[in-house]
Amino acid sequence: MSDKPAQTKHKLTISEEHRDSSISECLRQALDEYFDRLNGYDPTDLYGIVMKEIEPPLLKITLKRTGGNQTKAAKFLGINRSTLRKKLRQYGINAAG
Repeated sequence: MSDKPAQTKHKLTISEEHRDSSISECLRQALDEYFDRLNGYDPTDLYGIVMKEIEPPLLKITLKRTGGNQTKAAKFLGINRSTLRKKLRQYGINAAG
């Protein structure tokens, strides 16, 4: 059995002291803490891990703000509507927001 931590179980979390920081600062802090929890092991698919944490709430909040209007949400996000729909399916997000 490997001593390597299960990376998929690690979540990027924000400590209480950084809750009022910018998104960039929050992400930096979360990544620093994530690497600390790995105890020296190298992560795999870090980009995928980060995107799985960031994209779903971004999509959900944008859809909520646009009243579920996918065309408007895609425009807000700077992506085309078919890309938005693909991402919604990928994350199992209801298009109604």
